[in-house]
Amino acid sequence: MTSGQGGPYGGQYPGPEGQGGQPQGWNAPPPPQQSYPGYGPAPSAPVGHGAPQAMERPSTVRFGIGAFVASLIIGAISSVVAFGNVDQIVAQTMATTDDPAVTEEVIRTGIVIGAVIALIIYALFALFLWFAWQGRNWARVVLWVLGGISVVFGLVGLAAPAPGQSGFQTSLGWFSFLLTLAGIVLLALKPSNDWYRFRGWQRATGQG
Repeated sequence: MTSGQGGPYGGQYPGPEGQGGQPQGWNAPPPPQQSYPGYGPAPSAPVGHGAPQAMERPSTVRFGIGAFVASLIIGAISSVVAFGNVDQIVAQTMATTDDPAVTEEVIRTGIVIGAVIALIIYALFALFLWFAWQGRNWARVVLWVLGGISVVFGLVGLAAPAPGQSGFQTSLGWFSFLLTLAGIVLLALKPSNDWYRFRGWQRATGQG
């Protein structure tokens, strides 16, 4: 019987036999990869020196940004209510001032300018909230600064209500104050710090 007859290639090897009885140029197929039913491949660990542990967005970030969003909505509602009481605000302001330069036109103009500025601030605040939700640490710092300013002015406003401010607006102010304070604290907790650090590492390494 000649060499190669009856083999897996119908009697024809790709080349002459090599050492060990295997044909030259023939590589054994790799062993099948062992798998277990019901289990997927293990996730790869972060590589590189100083790689943080992978983590999902923690509840402190979700609730903290949610508190800021709720405060923003309450502030917008309060502004709409105040803008709807322009006549009452003008009348009470005129009754409490003796300055001849303060006229109804001046007061109404100031209210309109204040409303436009408030809309711009709300839009910027919403933009910063979006970036903070995506894990941008600089946006979190901006929220801390703006939130701190809002807390200070909120305390002043609650201590000395503006002319024409109703009890409903005062209640909204208290809710907005507490929600802003909660957002600042929640975004400063350790799980939030760890997640923002992880997101920064992801962007630095091109993974997020």
